[in-house]
Amino acid sequence: MALYSVSPSVLSSCLKSPPNHHVKLFNKSLPSLSRSRLNPFINKASTTSVEGLTRRTGNHHPNLWDDDIIKNIREQQYEDSHYKESAERLIAEIKDMFNEMPTAKSGKSCAENAFERLVLVDKVQRLAIDRHFKNEITQALDYVYRYWSDCPRDLNTAALGLRILRLNRYPVSSDVLRHFKGNDGQFLCPSTQSEEEKIGSILNLYRASLIAFPGENIMDEAKAFATTYLNQALQRTDISSILSREIKYNMEYGWHTNLPRIEARNYMDIYGENTSWTEFSGNKEILNLAKLDFNIMQSVHRQELQSILQWWKDSDLDKVDFARHRHVEYFALACAYCIDAKYSAYRRDFAKLCALATIVDDIYDTYGTIEELKLFNEAVKKWDSSLPNSVPENIKIAYKAFYMAINESAQAAKKTQGRDMLPYSREVWEHYLKALTKEAEWLANGYIPSLEEYLENGAPSSGYRVTMLQPTLTLDSLLPDKILLEMDYPSRFNELLCLSLRLKGDTRTFKAEANRGELVSGISCYIKDHPGSSEEDALDYLKDLFQRRLKELDWEYLKPNNVPAISKDHAYNIARSYQLLYKERDGFTNSNKDIKDLVSQILLEPMPM
Repeated sequence: MALYSVSPSVLSSCLKSPPNHHVKLFNKSLPSLSRSRLNPFINKASTTSVEGLTRRTGNHHPNLWDDDIIKNIREQQYEDSHYKESAERLIAEIKDMFNEMPTAKSGKSCAENAFERLVLVDKVQRLAIDRHFKNEITQALDYVYRYWSDCPRDLNTAALGLRILRLNRYPVSSDVLRHFKGNDGQFLCPSTQSEEEKIGSILNLYRASLIAFPGENIMDEAKAFATTYLNQALQRTDISSILSREIKYNMEYGWHTNLPRIEARNYMDIYGENTSWTEFSGNKEILNLAKLDFNIMQSVHRQELQSILQWWKDSDLDKVDFARHRHVEYFALACAYCIDAKYSAYRRDFAKLCALATIVDDIYDTYGTIEELKLFNEAVKKWDSSLPNSVPENIKIAYKAFYMAINESAQAAKKTQGRDMLPYSREVWEHYLKALTKEAEWLANGYIPSLEEYLENGAPSSGYRVTMLQPTLTLDSLLPDKILLEMDYPSRFNELLCLSLRLKGDTRTFKAEANRGELVSGISCYIKDHPGSSEEDALDYLKDLFQRRLKELDWEYLKPNNVPAISKDHAYNIARSYQLLYKERDGFTNSNKDIKDLVSQILLEPMPM
């Protein structure tokens, strides 16, 4: 099985229920555990012999990041005070740009004033420096929203405003795009625009169309039109290489598989090569701040990485040789969206808990026997500090690291939340392990459940919950139980997060898992439910379901409720980071290609100044 699963009763919501379906609590008891010590599919998987017992292994590639690679990085000393002082000066200059923007009394039209504000907000958000300008962005967007009904005089302003206002949780309707759609289905740009300006407008239309809610047909039409238009534009020889790169990047990464520092790194390259852009008033300062901020924060994140490496070494987790060692990759993901220096505890806990959840997943999926899984479950339920001696040493090492990390993370959460969160966290992990055990039973017994049963097991088996909860509790926002229920299980937000990850994951992992003897996936369960259907039929169904539920997820994410924005943003960005890992392949398992490059760009390679 892959690491991430879905929430309970979700199939009925996918197939039968309207969008206001409420998830049911997972309360089914586990069947009696099989006493089998050897998986019946063992001949289909790689095996290793430990103390006379044949065990399945995943043949995972080794850790790509030994200590020498990290220690030999040439430091740029961006933690020195004069770099921070330079950044503060640039921040002050850019704040002045916000504050000096024209108002309705300036003589400029509402559309012009709105567009200038939207463009500046777009720049600082694309370059991941927006955290320095929270008040200024709020003031700018309040102005745009106040005059929104009068502002969108052209497609570019409408598309740019729709996307930015939505992502900042202003309630704006996609109907604004209908004003720019002709009878022939084309979206119209002003005839006074140059060809590159028109292409830029359609690119903004494409970006806006990705932030769609259920039932918004105009967004589907905009996406279809923009996709065709931009693909044709890429075939032209008269557009600049800069614009071509921007189109390719946005069409490849979109919104749901993108992260702030990855986007920032890309746009720093694009903007840096565009002399006409850097010569425009204020843009050079914005770009310089983006580069400087990137390098300053990279220095902070590198220091934190050293502590992650030391933890891994001190915990002896390198001796757990059957499992995936992805602690550096997970830490890089956290740094790609959780940037601020004050959230060190979040990045640390996310990396540790993701790494441990992955190791636990490998114990339950491949390596452990049913008896050992039972002992693991019992130890967690009693919250014992160690496993019995009958359990192999490498599993005991993993359990000890797991036990200590949960306790340490609970202490960090208590400092923020003002109450003991360990019982809540333990309950989340117990549900996770029970569901993993059920998957192990299915495997041991050669049982393929219905798709409904398969998905219903998902909430506690979702590594999403155990990797989201404790890090999010360390952020500087209070989450009493009532508010936790709006973000965590059994909220619809959590249900859809888990479902989107499972659907995406199954389309990427099912073949590799089948080769390891793991026959249960959304693909195999769909085929069981629909005799005569093909693998392609199952993939088409899951992909379509994924796209539909993604819209509902965006609505749950962006709609107003009582959850602090920073908590909801980080919970959602975890899902985006996992979608990125599943973008081309199972990046949780195979991180030696594009994921390796991602780690290098985020943690190891400073931006040239």
